[in-house]
Amino acid sequence: MADREGWRVEGTAARVHYEGEGDRYSVEYYAPSDCVVYWKVPPESGGETAVPVGRETVPTPLRERIRMDLDAAGVDPEVERRSL
Repeated sequence: MADREGWRVEGTAARVHYEGEGDRYSVEYYAPSDCVVYWKVPPESGGETAVPVGRETVPTPLRERIRMDLDAAGVDPEVERRSL
């Protein structure tokens, strides 16, 4: 995942941040459990904490980008759809 734009790898996990249409997300991929977790990130000025959100609330273009990045990194893109 480290070769993909915006992704940072920390041990067996990888993270990318997305901002668009007024929403901010942090997306994490965990290799040991082969899963993707989406976090809704509040505005920096809000002082709130990021919270995990369901896939159905995440914009389709972002989900598609995550699947493309997984595929390009040699990870089955279907793991993005896996329920936790």
